Amino acid sequence: MGFLQNFEKTLADQCFQNEPPFCSAACPFHLDINDLIHKWRKGRFNAAYRTFQNTVGFPGIVAALCPHPCEKACLRCRSEQPGDGAVSLHLLEQATLAYAKRKKPNAYNMPLKDKKIAVIGSGLSGLACTLFLCNKKYQVTVFEKEGRIGGRLWEQLPSELFLKDIENQFQFESYDLRLNTEITSLDELADFDAIYIATGRDGSSFGLSDHPEGAFATDRDGVFWGGELRGRSPMEALSDGLAASHAVERWLKTSLMNQPKESEGTKLCLGTDRLREAPAVLPADGSAYTEKEAAAEAERCELCACDACMKSCDLMRLYEKTPRRIYEEVYITIHPGTLSRDGTWATRLITTCNQCGVCKQVCPQHIDIGEFFLQAHRAMHDKGAMPWAFHDYWLRDMEFSNGEASILVRGPQCGEQPKYVFFPGCQMGASDPAYVTKSFEWLQKKCPETALWVHCCGAPVEWAGDTARHAQEISLIREQWEQLGRPQFLFGCTTCRQMFARYLPEIKGVFLYEKMAEWGVKGEGASGAEHICSVFDPCSSREFPDLQESIRTLAGQLQIPLEPLEHEREEARCCSFGGHTAIAAGRYSYEVARDRASENRNPYIAYCVNCRDTFASQKKPVYHILDLVFGLHGTDRPAPTLTERWENRQNLRDTLAEQYLGEQTERKETMNLYMEETLKHQLSREMILESDMAEVIAWCESTGRKVKNSSGHFIGHKKIQNMTYWAEYQPEGDGYRLFTGYAHRMCLEEENK
Repeated sequence: MGFLQNFEKTLADQCFQNEPPFCSAACPFHLDINDLIHKWRKGRFNAAYRTFQNTVGFPGIVAALCPHPCEKACLRCRSEQPGDGAVSLHLLEQATLAYAKRKKPNAYNMPLKDKKIAVIGSGLSGLACTLFLCNKKYQVTVFEKEGRIGGRLWEQLPSELFLKDIENQFQFESYDLRLNTEITSLDELADFDAIYIATGRDGSSFGLSDHPEGAFATDRDGVFWGGELRGRSPMEALSDGLAASHAVERWLKTSLMNQPKESEGTKLCLGTDRLREAPAVLPADGSAYTEKEAAAEAERCELCACDACMKSCDLMRLYEKTPRRIYEEVYITIHPGTLSRDGTWATRLITTCNQCGVCKQVCPQHIDIGEFFLQAHRAMHDKGAMPWAFHDYWLRDMEFSNGEASILVRGPQCGEQPKYVFFPGCQMGASDPAYVTKSFEWLQKKCPETALWVHCCGAPVEWAGDTARHAQEISLIREQWEQLGRPQFLFGCTTCRQMFARYLPEIKGVFLYEKMAEWGVKGEGASGAEHICSVFDPCSSREFPDLQESIRTLAGQLQIPLEPLEHEREEARCCSFGGHTAIAAGRYSYEVARDRASENRNPYIAYCVNCRDTFASQKKPVYHILDLVFGLHGTDRPAPTLTERWENRQNLRDTLAEQYLGEQTERKETMNLYMEETLKHQLSREMILESDMAEVIAWCESTGRKVKNSSGHFIGHKKIQNMTYWAEYQPEGDGYRLFTGYAHRMCLEEENK
């Protein structure tokens, strides 16, 4: 399971998901400004005040004194739009103080701890450290050489402002304040468990130096320092005091001085392309926001985050799962510990990935979460813990494609060793046999030395995580290619090409459509579209820009005007078919298909039949590019049902065998099965073949294992391979009428006697 450790390390070293936004990184306190933005947008000023207070310690002082470097770092500062500019975070902070009704700090009824801390100096840094240590109920003594607290605040702010804020924040805390007490040697504080030195600008450092590994730590155990003593600005000094309190507590609990240093800056890689047009909101009175104005200004924030994967990946977007959350759920699924023998936490999640690759494409670090899911799938399969029901249909479909429906033919002038092999894959003929036969006829005219091999590339077993069986499929393809004399492949399916590129790189090939664009299709019976269209690039075409361009070239040759989609070419999205998610995550699969179909109102031109049929099932006007090249269909051809797909492949095989091999195929006599059209489509949606229902009925009739319900209909079941199917039926004429059929994706452990 080394892939888990590798992925965890990748996330730790490379993922920018948790990198702070530009404003938070520039803030001395590292305020969670995205969280504040959410609260400001909803007018939740009490909650915003609590966040502000808990982070900065003295909200009134900070709001008055901070030079707000966050605004200078705002992404909107780079905007060239008139009237744009940084989000006015300073005014939003002022609005928080103005409109929050509950400003009292939290009061914690806890006993005092037995640890004593000395703080030298009562300026901003010393008071901040004291406040947070008092919150934790440590015994704090503050030593101030002057006769008043506040240090340089007396030079920077009206005393009534900062003294009121200090009094308010300390109203539930107590500490020992010793004014007019100058510490000249740390030996005077030998009775204290820890010391924080905040003597201010030009103050005493007591001859200490920095600890080599700890922020705010000195080279003397238990002694820390910070603030203007170390050349910090007032706000940085305040931040030092707050952070040093954590270093002090760490020392008291662990006796360790090597407090990890806070990272500076951010690794975010964002550009102005994500900015919406949003002019700055100016306060009507010229100085302060109303509550409504504050909410409007907060709406201008883009909530900067490394979230390209969350926005682009359907799985992460719809399930609201970050890469880190995905890793954690997959980990406890593969290593369930005491929860169960075989983890089930994320088995459905693992199977929901479409394997579209968009996560890697949009990630600035090119982290491939799809590959992680694929490895997880393999791990679960090897454990025998991946539910077979998620892939049962697809594996049966592959067996059929590579068994009864598979065929290799050579054209009349091809000879024993063809120059090309047209490899349409298993789904092109399933959608419409004419897509294959017309394309092969066209290739025969252009290059007679072309053979045709209708076969599955093995993607279903790859997506099921069965590496051993997938290796067998790949070996079979390689062996057949060797026997054919190692010809170049002409691919009709982008998924097939993707699989070959990964597992059979020695087999060279191009796409059918690239050859069509190169050789030209004018005069080939082409039929132009009636309206402006949009090319829908399948996700598996992302690695093949020449293919994507060839489709647009063909559209130009066919005089079809095009309008680009928002997501195309290298940003192509999955139609929902990839990864075979329909069984494991049917609702998710439907939502993805609906989103893709609604991207614009133009008819789509697809060159993946799975995309074409997916959109047809959504009632989206769609052509396959071969519909236009050969004048086959308009935009309203319905998506074939699963049963029709199997029949189409069998018909294609029979036609090719008769035309090129001189073979007459005898079909087995089949049962006459009658049903409503709605039921046909219902069975198809539930991945049930009509032949399965016929087999159930035949079994029930031959064995008598059936019952009659209150409607007078027979009900029976039969296990077919892994799954048990049920049928409700009755005899009708020379066959049977099916009223309903279903399968709960389970197997009844019984013998079919």
